[in-house]
Amino acid sequence: MTLTPRVVIVTRRTEYDELLATHGTRGQAAFFLSTRGRDIEELEERHRLTQRTVGVAAAAIPVDWRRGVLERSDVSRFLFSPDDIVVVVGQDGLVANVAKYLDGQPVIGVDPEPGRNAGVLVTHAVDDVGQLLRMTDQVMERTMVEAKLDDGQHLLALNEVFIGHPSHQTARYELHTPDAGGEAQASSGVIVATGTGATGWCRSVAQERNSALRLPLPTEPRLVWLVREAWPSPATGTTLTEGELVGTELSLIAQSDRLVAFGDGIEADALSLTWGQGVRIGRSARALRLVA
Repeated sequence: MTLTPRVVIVTRRTEYDELLATHGTRGQAAFFLSTRGRDIEELEERHRLTQRTVGVAAAAIPVDWRRGVLERSDVSRFLFSPDDIVVVVGQDGLVANVAKYLDGQPVIGVDPEPGRNAGVLVTHAVDDVGQLLRMTDQVMERTMVEAKLDDGQHLLALNEVFIGHPSHQTARYELHTPDAGGEAQASSGVIVATGTGATGWCRSVAQERNSALRLPLPTEPRLVWLVREAWPSPATGTTLTEGELVGTELSLIAQSDRLVAFGDGIEADALSLTWGQGVRIGRSARALRLVA
C-alpha cells in the first residue's frame, strides 16, 4: 500500500511566545516592555501573522494527505521520512536550522512577514502553498558544507562551518590547503562558507578585510574559506588566509587543548577537537532542495 505524502510544517516560537515564557502572563510582559519604552502590541501582531500563516499553510494541504507541525527545538529529535514535504514558516535562518537534518526532501520556504525578512530562503507567500505542494519536483539545489573529524564524527551546514576556540579566544592549529600547502596559525578561527552563506557572515568578513576573493553565488557548488584575524609570530604565519574549494577539502589539525566546529551559528551543536585531532571541511554530498 502506497502512503499519501506527509507535509511537515516547521515553525519556531515567536518573540511574543518567548516573552510569555519568561514573564508568565501578558500583563507582566507588557509591563516589562512599557518600563523600557516598548509596546507589546507590535510583538502580538507579528505573533498573529505567524500563527495565521501556519494555519493557512495547514489548510492548503490536501485533506487526504498526512500532516504534522514541528517546533524548531524538536527538529533534531524528529525522524523525517524520505517522502516528506517540508514547509518552513519563518525566517531564512530556520531553513538553515532544518536543512542539516534532511536528506533530499523538498523544502518550501514561507515568509510570514514579507518586507521584514530578507527572504533569501523563505521566498514564497503562504497563499501559494497549495500550488507549490504539487510542484515539488521543481527544485533548486543549494550547496551544503560538511566537516568530518578523523574519528568519524561529522556535521552539515547550509551557510558555513566555523572552526575555532569555544570561547572565541585565540585558536592554534595547522592549516592545510589543497593548492598552497600548510601553515601553523593562531587566529580567531576559520570560516568555510557556501554560496548561501556568502550573503551573511562570510560576506561581512570578506568586506571588512577588503578581500578580492570572489564569493560564490547561492547555487554554485564552490566553497570559500577565510581565516579571521590571523596573528603573525615566530611560530605562526599569515600567508594562507583565504581561498576557494572546488571539489577539494580544507584540513586543519588542532594545536590547542580544545577547538570546536559548528555550523550555521549553532554553537550548542558542535564537534570538539582535542590536541592533534584533525578535521576536513568540504562540499557535502547532500544539498538543500528548495522548491523554486
